[in-house]
Amino acid sequence: MFNKNIKLVIAVLIIAYAVYQFIEGYIGNGVMLVLLAGMFVFLYFKNEMILLAFLRLRKQDFAGTKKWLDRIKNPEAALVTKQQGYFNYLHGIMASQTNLTQAEKYFRKALKLGLNMDHDVAMAKLSLAGISAQKNRKNEANMLLKEAKKLDKRGMLTEQIKMMQQQIKKGPRQQIRYR
Repeated sequence: MFNKNIKLVIAVLIIAYAVYQFIEGYIGNGVMLVLLAGMFVFLYFKNEMILLAFLRLRKQDFAGTKKWLDRIKNPEAALVTKQQGYFNYLHGIMASQTNLTQAEKYFRKALKLGLNMDHDVAMAKLSLAGISAQKNRKNEANMLLKEAKKLDKRGMLTEQIKMMQQQIKKGPRQQIRYR
């Protein structure tokens, strides 16, 4: 909603007013203002549009996800680097339903920009492995699967990784499903 720099300016102004409230003896007002400033700092690191897009994606609402992502007009200026990574990650997930070449581009860019969570990196690499396998690049697919397996510390993608390995062994004739 706000530019990332405006969020920080608002947080600083709110903290300054909170200090004034503390000096005047209104401790409760000061505490609430510090919490409000904390919300703006949180939204500096976690963009609200990306959070809402993730909520829509959890409900398998790709149109809603696209709607929230389209509200971010200039991602390079409006988002910090990790948020740009998640912006491309979400676009990659949506593009993987229809256009594998476009999805591969988005996933590679997301990995280049960086993702905070290891399981998100693992999912991006698993998706890239599926795309590589469908394009008959088995060595690259196996390498990406090994990397995804290392990153999947909680075992959330174990079944998908095993299915992908079996599909790669069978060959490119069969449809690979990595979801």
